[in-house]
Amino acid sequence: MAETTPTDTHTDKNGTRYKVSEKQLSQPQTDKARLAHLQSHYASHPSRGLTPAKLAGLLQLAEQGDLIAQCEMAEDMEEKDGHIFSELQKRRRALLGVDWQIVPPRNASAAEKADCERLHELLDDLSILDDLIFDMSDAILKGFSNSEIVWQRQDKLWIPEAFNFKDPSWFMLPGSESGLSRNELRLRDNSLHGEALQPFGWVSHIHKTKSGYLSRNGLARVLAWPYLFKNYSVRDLAEFLEIYGLPLRLGKYPSGAGKSEKATLLQAVMSIGHNAGGIIPKGMEIDFTEAAKGGKDPFEYMVSLMEKTISKTILGGTLTSQADGKSSTNALGNVHNEVRQELRDSDLKQIANTLSRDLVLPLYMLNCKSYRHSSRAPRLEFNLVEAEDIKAYADALPKLVEIGFAIPQSWAQERLQIPIAQKDEPVLSVGGKSSVVDASQAKLKQLAFKRIVALKRQSGLQDKSETDVDDIDLASQQLQREMAPILASFTEDIRVLVEQAQSLEELQQALAELDLNIEEASEILQLAMISADLAGQYDVSEGR
Repeated sequence: MAETTPTDTHTDKNGTRYKVSEKQLSQPQTDKARLAHLQSHYASHPSRGLTPAKLAGLLQLAEQGDLIAQCEMAEDMEEKDGHIFSELQKRRRALLGVDWQIVPPRNASAAEKADCERLHELLDDLSILDDLIFDMSDAILKGFSNSEIVWQRQDKLWIPEAFNFKDPSWFMLPGSESGLSRNELRLRDNSLHGEALQPFGWVSHIHKTKSGYLSRNGLARVLAWPYLFKNYSVRDLAEFLEIYGLPLRLGKYPSGAGKSEKATLLQAVMSIGHNAGGIIPKGMEIDFTEAAKGGKDPFEYMVSLMEKTISKTILGGTLTSQADGKSSTNALGNVHNEVRQELRDSDLKQIANTLSRDLVLPLYMLNCKSYRHSSRAPRLEFNLVEAEDIKAYADALPKLVEIGFAIPQSWAQERLQIPIAQKDEPVLSVGGKSSVVDASQAKLKQLAFKRIVALKRQSGLQDKSETDVDDIDLASQQLQREMAPILASFTEDIRVLVEQAQSLEELQQALAELDLNIEEASEILQLAMISADLAGQYDVSEGR
């Protein structure tokens, strides 16, 4: 492993050279005094009193680089709307627990492969990696997510101690007049264009939900409108339910009544429905007309329509969230679930790219001797291959092999997500018992090859026309010689039992309990069969 000097020069993927000092790694960027104002920032909750005009205004502000209102609006939607929260949790939680691996670059050297194994061990020991992935998935809603890396020195290694998620309102986009990219996230340091993020200090994830500028990325802008219209319908439904079934109350006051008398009558009219009683001055009247009519169906329809739009936006469908009993067939549900699977795979690929750039590459640069250039850096990849139906493959593969398909074993194991057994690793066998995979099969084949060579040499001096018969005779004789002592041992054991038996029943019982060691005989017979098979293949290849 490499040791970082007090100041090291590195080159990023764009060829830009920069210096990373030990002090810079030891002190997080947001701990600096000039950024202390970010710690005291509190949300203004723009969803309060939200109207179409107000919503359009805050979205336009985001396009101009001010992301605060848009990000805080996204936070409010997630907190206040249970349906949005539920659907986002499904999509975000699906990213956790997926197996991953560190993949070396193409044509990797032995040193690069060894460093990849070390990096895998370092990351595998990080219990906070799942928390980081979950925080990164916040970018699905808001378009971006930034977590600051807190480094610590362990012996000669730089290891992430924590990943501190930072509120999206801490960041801004530079204006077009700055000459900087409109997609470059910068910290709000009270300057006009903000402060650049410190190299090796951030896991900065930008989640692409559509093409365009970062300020218009994320699902929050799409979800804001159905959220607004749903809230209108919920408010209208609450007002309808408040007066449903109550008669219309109409107060009448005499001409010349003062403001206080009118106020008294109005208070009585408004409260009489709930209190079922009240008093009014003499000379005033309250008339009750027909009770409020109507139904809740229009309001519920609007709420349902907006929630379906939300589900389609987040999960790509509705049948994994709601069932209406009409279109919610099992087949359509499976199709919608496949769409969710595609979204999960896409999300994980984007997160893997960010982790490879902002976490794996810094770890590789700081700690590994094989580092030469960022183009040769290892990558983090998630295992997105789903296991196929084992029963279907178990039925189909033998039939395909029988008709001549040359199917690689590695392909079948990859499709079924069955790992290749390592040397001396216990594996399952027929009958449910386990056996140890060792070199016995390879050893048997090697012995069989040697035996065939020996047989060929013995028969090589004879006439070619007699070779086939001689080969068979030699093999049979050798099998007989090797089996003779084993069979003699079996015969001797049985002879002793016969001589000691006092009755036929006793002999039958003794034979049933006799435990003959057939392992050596099985190995010899297996070797003979392999030898015969290989000899036959050899004869076919020689055209004999």
